[in-house]
Amino acid sequence: MMDIPSLRDAYRTHKLALFDQLRSARAPTRSVHTVLRQLAALADETLTALWTDADFGNEAALVAVGGFGRGELFPYSDVDVLLLLPEGGAQIEPARVEAFIGRCWDAGLEIGSSVRTVSECLAEAAKDVTVQTSLLESRLIAGDKKLYAGFRKRFLAAIDPQAFFTAKTQEMRHRHQKFENTPYALEPNCKESPGGLRDLQIILWATKAAGFGKRWDDLAKNGLATTFEVQQIKRNEALLSLIRARLHVTANRREDRLVFDLQTAVAATFGYVGESQRKASEALMRRYYWAAKAVSQLNQILLLNIADRLQPQADQPTPINERFFEKGGMIEVASDDLYLKEPHAILETFLLYQKTIGVTGLSARTLRALYNARHVMDSKFRNDPENHKTFMRMLLQPRGITHALRLMNQTSVLGRYLRVFRSIVGQMQHDLFHVYTVDQHILMVLRNVRRFFIAEHAHEYPGCSQLAAGWDKPWILYIAALFHDIAKGRGGDHSTLGARDVRRFCRQHEIAREDAKLIEFLVAEHLVMSQVAQKQDLGDPEVIGAFAKRVGNERYLTALYLLTVADIRGTSPRVWNAWKGKLLEDLYRFTLRALGGRMPDPGAEIEARKRDAIAQLALHAEPLDAHKALWDTLDVSYFMRHDPSEIAWHARQLSYHVPPAGVPVDLHRPPIVRARISPVGEGLQVAVYTPDQPDLFVRICGYFDQASFSILDAKVYTTSNGFALDTFQVITTFIPEHYRDLINMVEAGLAKALSEAGPLPTPSKGRVSRRVRSFPIKPRVSLLPDEKAQRWLLNISASDRAGLLYSVARVLARHHLNLQLAKVTTLGERVEDTFLISGPELQGQRAQAAIETELLDALAA
Repeated sequence: MMDIPSLRDAYRTHKLALFDQLRSARAPTRSVHTVLRQLAALADETLTALWTDADFGNEAALVAVGGFGRGELFPYSDVDVLLLLPEGGAQIEPARVEAFIGRCWDAGLEIGSSVRTVSECLAEAAKDVTVQTSLLESRLIAGDKKLYAGFRKRFLAAIDPQAFFTAKTQEMRHRHQKFENTPYALEPNCKESPGGLRDLQIILWATKAAGFGKRWDDLAKNGLATTFEVQQIKRNEALLSLIRARLHVTANRREDRLVFDLQTAVAATFGYVGESQRKASEALMRRYYWAAKAVSQLNQILLLNIADRLQPQADQPTPINERFFEKGGMIEVASDDLYLKEPHAILETFLLYQKTIGVTGLSARTLRALYNARHVMDSKFRNDPENHKTFMRMLLQPRGITHALRLMNQTSVLGRYLRVFRSIVGQMQHDLFHVYTVDQHILMVLRNVRRFFIAEHAHEYPGCSQLAAGWDKPWILYIAALFHDIAKGRGGDHSTLGARDVRRFCRQHEIAREDAKLIEFLVAEHLVMSQVAQKQDLGDPEVIGAFAKRVGNERYLTALYLLTVADIRGTSPRVWNAWKGKLLEDLYRFTLRALGGRMPDPGAEIEARKRDAIAQLALHAEPLDAHKALWDTLDVSYFMRHDPSEIAWHARQLSYHVPPAGVPVDLHRPPIVRARISPVGEGLQVAVYTPDQPDLFVRICGYFDQASFSILDAKVYTTSNGFALDTFQVITTFIPEHYRDLINMVEAGLAKALSEAGPLPTPSKGRVSRRVRSFPIKPRVSLLPDEKAQRWLLNISASDRAGLLYSVARVLARHHLNLQLAKVTTLGERVEDTFLISGPELQGQRAQAAIETELLDALAA
């Protein structure tokens, strides 16, 4: 009987030695296949020893299937085997099979096993294409050679190459959809994501099933791929295989996802240790994305070739012009060397893609011609006036602009035509709110801008679509979108650098001076509008006046507004919300009024808001002067900071609770809390009316923290008779069956929390996300006097977590600071909050330093 512990120790020792070879940063990339074959051979040796010891002889065959069947084994992948039994005759007892499988596990092999006869294999393969694929890659390890040969003959005869190809390509489409059809996910699966190893495996599966070849070199011999394409496939397959193998040995488990937690450690195995301007993980991911992009292109070319070989198209090509045909809904070049002879035809391809009705893509022949003409797209190509005219014609087309530019990026043409764009292809953004690489974000913003001008999408952004309908030159916004983040990752201010890039672009493409000035302004100032809207007091006429002066005129304002909305919405599905939309819309409206030739008149503005509020009160049948008691306690700043809807709501809910003039404030009076569904999006709007007290804000934040609410905005106001009138926009992941239940819970719970003057609750310690753990933001605190030197502006920036705002509020309360305004901005998993505060402790430098230190400690906790 075999000594299993000794076998296990030997297997483990040899395996770990091979793991060390995989970790070596000095090993050439292509050596990974040698190590993976050695791992498979080591498993073969162990299985053969166990098979011999079990004394199966030629009663059956032990067959490697799936990935193991290819003769390569990744460090923690399953060792998939099939025990192939003969038809009828003597059968191996199940107990012997179970004992063999158990001994495999005891020897350290992570076995995935099945036991079938030849007929059962064929029946399962006919029902399930996954089983068919696994058996396609089978090879004999030990046992009856004739039995295995008979199985292979019957199995290959039973495969329908066309049906198999259709099933696998459909499976690939579904898999790509699962990963949002992009190789640029921030945590890609290097096996399953678009552009991953599976996209290469599907090519060989299809060719094996059809008898076109078993190896990459066979594809070149059979005319399915060029020698250059095979070289590129081998190079990128080796890199993806090495990344996957190092992921396994770094994680000490089967892990095919390049998750944030592992990216830096895997990058270190490649020798990346934090290059200038780019973290080590960003360098690794950029290399991965370029490989995945190349695999996606080659996958598309070869699958189209295989499809055409399996079922030649009956469609006759229809001439588009002397250089291009339309064939089967695809654009096809008239000759393979078209782009080499006539480089102008490269951009013409994408213009025709836009203009030709019924075309859905580029044929394999065209894709291959583009792939092989990459060296033609050099500086001469980029500086050619004819190409400049073609590119501008693309931007002027009424349809297909986004699709054409995305196709240009997929085929690497966009980055070769716009050299500055090439530098941000596949570039990650570790800022915790971008969920796309820079190039994908730019194309998403371009898509968003484009949709403003398409009637079918008017329901998505009605206000923006209405403004776009009156805009005369959409291409100005397209160019601004294309360049707004193009200088990311170069060091320095990307807005300034991008403005310089787009200025050069406009000059090369002969764009009129006035239009070029607007485009440059948009790129240089594309962050300003969101910063003002989310960080400054829009009720302050001086804020609006300063922004209006910076923008200059209505045309610039409208363009900047449209670009800003598109930019924020193209950052991440989680960053945009209705509240941000309202802030931007308010800033646009206020600035538009200021650009009408005069600064906003606070008195006239207040009277207009009062009239609107009174009209809304009348709709609720409120008595004529019911609001007067409350309004007599409010000053200009209240009416400038609240819109008519809020003013009317406060009046309806609170006027009856206002003590008459001259009556002393009852400090023990129970707080009034009112909530309603937010009129500007998801969540609730909550109003608190209670005698003011120093720690009121922190107690309100404490309640929302304990109740798992996130505060989007806070307006803090103190009436002339000493009452606090604070209004909050809050959201929660807890959604009851009826919103009325949530409103009742907040109104009763918050009122109770404020009435019970006990110790402040401890901040909750919510789970920190993996992204925050992997890419923490260094907390920043800025405390500066405002322009009038009467109040102080506190700006904080940190990674988001539960209880963060409450922790900040506790510090402010500890130093007896009065809060007059809070702007709470959450950008994905980063917070950028602004507070307007006052208090005697802010007058001393030592006290200021202590406050800043405590805030930093609170943010870093």
